[in-house]
Amino acid sequence: MRIAVIEKERCINGKGCNFLCGKLCPVNRQGKECIKLDEKNKPIIDESLCIGCGICTKRCPTQCIHIVNLPEQLKEKPIHRYGINGFELFSLPTPIFNSIVGIIGRNGIGKSTALQIIAGLLKPNLGIQGKEATFNELIQHFKGTEAQTFFENLKEGKIKSSFKPQQVDLLPAIEKGKVKDLLKKIDASNRLTKIAKELEIEKLLESDIKHLSGGELQRVAIAAAFLKDANLIILDEPTSFLDIKQRLKTARFIRKECSAEKSIILVEHDLIVLDYLTDYIHIAYGKPSVFGIISMLKSARAGINTYLEGYLKEENIRFRDYPIQFQERAPPKEEPTAILTKWTELKFAYERFNLTATEGCIYKNDVIGVLGENGIGKTTFIKLLAGELKPVKGEIEKNITISYKPQFLREFAEQNKDVTVKDILKEAITKYKHQLIAPLELERLYNRKLSELSGGELQRVAIAECLAKKADLYLLDEPSAYLDIEQRLALAKIINEILFHTNASAIIVDHDLLFIDSIAKRILVFQGIPAEHGIAKGPFDMETGMNLFLKDLGITFRRDPETKRPRANKPGSVKDREQKELGKYYYI
Repeated sequence: MRIAVIEKERCINGKGCNFLCGKLCPVNRQGKECIKLDEKNKPIIDESLCIGCGICTKRCPTQCIHIVNLPEQLKEKPIHRYGINGFELFSLPTPIFNSIVGIIGRNGIGKSTALQIIAGLLKPNLGIQGKEATFNELIQHFKGTEAQTFFENLKEGKIKSSFKPQQVDLLPAIEKGKVKDLLKKIDASNRLTKIAKELEIEKLLESDIKHLSGGELQRVAIAAAFLKDANLIILDEPTSFLDIKQRLKTARFIRKECSAEKSIILVEHDLIVLDYLTDYIHIAYGKPSVFGIISMLKSARAGINTYLEGYLKEENIRFRDYPIQFQERAPPKEEPTAILTKWTELKFAYERFNLTATEGCIYKNDVIGVLGENGIGKTTFIKLLAGELKPVKGEIEKNITISYKPQFLREFAEQNKDVTVKDILKEAITKYKHQLIAPLELERLYNRKLSELSGGELQRVAIAECLAKKADLYLLDEPSAYLDIEQRLALAKIINEILFHTNASAIIVDHDLLFIDSIAKRILVFQGIPAEHGIAKGPFDMETGMNLFLKDLGITFRRDPETKRPRANKPGSVKDREQKELGKYYYI
């Protein structure tokens, strides 16, 4: 079975391409119309005529055409297809009452589409354009599976869903007014006070929603999802914009909300939180922007380990050519002697916030991970090192060159909004095509303007632009934001390779503990009270720094015996109690 998908937003026919795909198509040259133009001057491919030669995909200047042979096991028609030559989704996840089901997979593979169908926000068409499938058709399509029961219950009104969208930063454009008033309208069981306390949004209730930060909007959106009269809660990326402490508190809240009368299903890219939170896992695989398949249900540990392995044994499908591996490394405690730069005790103050940093240094070939809550001074400290801010007390050695990727990329995008990716990445393309451009999958973005990029695309471009510059020290503020699991782990490898070849060092601020664990040699820990004062301690060796940080969070880590990935112990478990008694919060 073969499908043809065209990413039409990337097609530049008439603006740099003169219908090259149609002119080179061997079927077209025989007088048939395999590829023709629609009313918007964009190509359409007739899949029944396509012979799968691959000429159009190879010669397309923007690589927007995909001709894919689907797995032999995939014989059924899709659940949904986005128009002619559009993305196809096969199969759906299965909600289970009294359980939390997670979906793991790459961006653009159909996870959000699947959630929207389950929530009833998107009517599936079973691959037939212009036609919405009826409940009876869906029940027949899923006959003999758990999904059949789900759609039968949905048809009978036994399931009421509540959906938290992925892009919570767009909520102020949809909703207006005070947070308290908006949440009161949907408070079906009079639990606003209780949930607001548990999600720590009590101080936000009198605020106008347009004044909230991304993390605040996320917690308000989660509160809204659980306040509604619903027994199926659907959460699309519930921890984005949240710091590590907020992620774990939110995970505990979601865990506590699960009951025999309620089913929770979610998509999450933080592997540690996903493992900590879920009972079961679906693996979403396929080809991004082309087609997606939702696997059969697995236990959380088995599902994550299978995803990392890249091979579905029951389906006999290898969806990745290589396994994702972790190293079981003893954290090095010996300190190198060659110092790259150092600082004395630093102090900095805004009108209502002050930051103190204890004396510290950065070694050559050092990678320092920075951990701490939002609003506690991590970005301020990075800006002090970058020279964008000046301390009111103390000194930082300035005899090094620095390359800085900021946390927020709006200014970067705005300054270069009419510049193409190819132009902004000239240095990276020349020097690091194989080390940066290829693994970050940036070549397919060359002809796009920065103003047209998604959050994840813009993040990858900014990372490449930062790492391509010649520098002694690279400062990366939240580089994993908007990236999927595979991209985050690939990024850790990319950064390590660049630093090895350039003999440089890096400081990396991030909220994904697995990402920091994969890349850091030492840890800088921020403590204090958010929005009031912060203190930067360290850098410490990995074991000391992680123990200090995890003790503050009240969680312990162990290594998975099969994949060696770090896992958070369940609170109160035997392993959790043993490690706390020993004072070993980091993996043993």
